[in-house]
Amino acid sequence: MRARYASDPARSRGRLVPEPESAFRSCFQRDRDRIIHASAFRRLKHKTQVFIEHEGDYFRTRLTHSLEVAQVARTIAGTLDLDPALTEAVALAHDLGHTPFGHTGEDALDALMQPYGGFDHNAQAIRIVTRLERHYAAFDGLNLTWETLEGLAKHNGPVTGAIPYALAEYDAVHDLELDTHASAEAQVAALADDVAYNSHDLHDGLRADLFTLEEIAALPVLADCFAEVDRAWPGLEPYRRRHEALRRFFGVMVEDVIATTRAALAALDPADVDAVRQAGHMVVRFSDGLFADLGQIRAFLFERMYRAPEVVETRAQATRVVQDLFPLYLSRPELLPRRWQADVAAAADETTLARIVADYIAGMTDRFALQSHARLLGGEDMADLRPGLR
Repeated sequence: MRARYASDPARSRGRLVPEPESAFRSCFQRDRDRIIHASAFRRLKHKTQVFIEHEGDYFRTRLTHSLEVAQVARTIAGTLDLDPALTEAVALAHDLGHTPFGHTGEDALDALMQPYGGFDHNAQAIRIVTRLERHYAAFDGLNLTWETLEGLAKHNGPVTGAIPYALAEYDAVHDLELDTHASAEAQVAALADDVAYNSHDLHDGLRADLFTLEEIAALPVLADCFAEVDRAWPGLEPYRRRHEALRRFFGVMVEDVIATTRAALAALDPADVDAVRQAGHMVVRFSDGLFADLGQIRAFLFERMYRAPEVVETRAQATRVVQDLFPLYLSRPELLPRRWQADVAAAADETTLARIVADYIAGMTDRFALQSHARLLGGEDMADLRPGLR
């Protein structure tokens, strides 16, 4: 039984292009399935999470991260009596707009796109699912429901002030009510993202030898997790000890979100999903105490992992790949693949052409960007880039 403030597929605001409903799937289940079958979703397999994807089979990629986020989101949504399919759809699609080389690539592309409206990976996800995926006869994109699109646009909160170019472009034809919060399902997807990366970045950093087990065992929350493991399993070998402590840390975060959100929803007592949107604050959140503790953990990861001295050169190399490819394609768009040439021919101005080039580069995987750079400009081979991008 769904809560009264859950998103109801039977009351969906529908799709931009009307379609007959499926006989055996809700509209939100259909959205989830279309995302899984999208080309952009498959490409996440070879896109950086923190480490360049080819550097080790055990490091997370954007694909494995998205699957972990979806698993956490589905669990929380089910416990809170929300719609799990909508939650999972937003979780699976939340990183579709990421460039090669993670946030490093995004920063480089955003700087290059400043004369043309900038670049934002959340807005790019909207552009992908509404325009760039071109498989269906009746429409461009995936023709997702309003609720899924809203969740992608606003899962981190209302979008106000300077609205990213790609998001503003779509919102002009399909109002996503950017000044309100998203549904509780989308908010769950956002918190599930935090749960997943707070846990797996510690795990991947340990595997990369960027810090030691003893160092993370002294961090807030984690100190209690390690102590609990040591009491239950004294003398446990290091790998199992690490795994047991990190899975307890994972559990602490999930349980905290559920308990805090239940209390927030009880206090708000929303009559329906629109009451959640109009609440004026996120209803899905960590407790203040855990949020503060996680801030200390993130500060540790920032210093020891994301900005470690050995990572600086790698970030510079990855930035240079994007900085070199963008002006090359902008000045010589004939180098873009044949299927992109119709869009190039139709481009009315340099801004439109720059957006096409940004779409192409943003869709690249790590290895394809490196290979393209080496082929066109004699750039770094894949082996020259060491792990450590964020």
